[in-house]
Amino acid sequence: MSSTASPAGETAPPNTGGAAGFLDRYFHISERGSTIGTEVRAGVVTFFAMAYIIVLNPLILGTTEDIEGTTLGVPQVAAATALAAGVMTIAFGLIARYPFGIAAGLGINTMVAVTLVAGEGLTWPEAMGLVVVDGVVIVLLAISGFREAVFNAIPAPMKAAIGVGIGAFIAMIGLVDAGFVTRVPDAAHTTVPVSLGDGGSVGTFPTLVFVIGVIICGALVVRNVRGGLFIGIVATTVLAMVVEAVVGAGSSAENEGGWSLAVPGIPDSLGGLPDLSIVGDVDPVGAFTRVGALAATLLVFTLVLANFFDAMGTMTALGKQGNLVDEHGNLPGLKKALVVEGTGAIVGGACSASSNTVFADSAAGVGDGARTGLANVVTGLVFLAAMFLTPLYEVVPIEAAAPVLVIVGAMMMAQVTDIPWSRFDIALPAFLTIVVMPYTYSIANGIGVGFIMFTLMAVARGKAREVHWIMWLVSVLFIAYFGIDPIMSAIA
Repeated sequence: MSSTASPAGETAPPNTGGAAGFLDRYFHISERGSTIGTEVRAGVVTFFAMAYIIVLNPLILGTTEDIEGTTLGVPQVAAATALAAGVMTIAFGLIARYPFGIAAGLGINTMVAVTLVAGEGLTWPEAMGLVVVDGVVIVLLAISGFREAVFNAIPAPMKAAIGVGIGAFIAMIGLVDAGFVTRVPDAAHTTVPVSLGDGGSVGTFPTLVFVIGVIICGALVVRNVRGGLFIGIVATTVLAMVVEAVVGAGSSAENEGGWSLAVPGIPDSLGGLPDLSIVGDVDPVGAFTRVGALAATLLVFTLVLANFFDAMGTMTALGKQGNLVDEHGNLPGLKKALVVEGTGAIVGGACSASSNTVFADSAAGVGDGARTGLANVVTGLVFLAAMFLTPLYEVVPIEAAAPVLVIVGAMMMAQVTDIPWSRFDIALPAFLTIVVMPYTYSIANGIGVGFIMFTLMAVARGKAREVHWIMWLVSVLFIAYFGIDPIMSAIA
């Protein structure tokens, strides 16, 4: 396994005795060129980069009515989201021993709310039951070794393209969440679907805070400051609190030009007991009765394919970013990691928080020096504490965490040099993999389009026999995945 020094250039003398020695040996901290202090700090950075999911997931899942007129509720989904993320992130850190945070997957949660509940007319327990079934299938595929075989069958240039694409994707998330990139009103009647800020300028104070945050974080990284990304989040949050105290921008839901999710300020209370009433309210078989076995099976297929490749692509990118992969670009102990990650769908569904998967935003912690599962344990513990300290985690606005995503996205672009751009049969699928991820807001979409084009270009070049049979199979599955709507309509 490769090792690397932390970004701050910290030395990592091995610890041999006591609790510190046990942690060092168990998590391979010194072996991977890190320190306990670095792992703890970077684990907190990862939490702040991911914390928006505790606010955003309830807005997606908690307000949609099912066919019986039932909603999950925003406070209930917030508590369940933090619980599932905390449990799975700690489990991944202890078992897989990698610094990859796990939480409710964006895209999949929208699919659950919009497609399964609002579109197919499932109840929330039935929809979450399909998520549990999806997790069981993924775990079985991981245990069988098939999931690892798919991972290993991906050509090295495509693995690099996945990493670059995810870097562009998380940077895009940061830019959009901070209001630096905005959707153009009535975009269907224009040739430009998005623009910079408000009509081509930085039109709000929260977005201005984001811009200053990018400069602060970038300068700290350039200066190789120890814990630069963590310091950047704290400094930008303080700036946001000062700006809010002076201008009173408020929430964007109430005032145009306000903060996207959390409004920075001193909380009114320290928190309270979480409402976990929706945890365990699942029905794994109800959907098969309501919409039929074939339709329900196709819905599970869609969830499996999205989950399968979202996680695989993210782990590929994070492993390369942290220099944790071997000479073939593969993560050691991958099978174990994939089994634990797949369990996240089961736990997320059982908690009514949607499928939990490896979060691309973990790149923030990796960028700040996280190299081991100890960082994950720290991240998970903070998630569990967030169930009780909701007002405290809402102090950090997304505009203060988003700069880290942009900085880390820039770091991940370095992998673009691993792609042989002079070979167009590789350059085209790699390029499509990279651009489709941010353009469609989906890691799985980028991987699918890239894999299909890679296979077709090999055929065009007369090298079809050199394509691994798994790449052929995955390409066919993605064609079915992209055509799932007409297939569903045909059997309705």
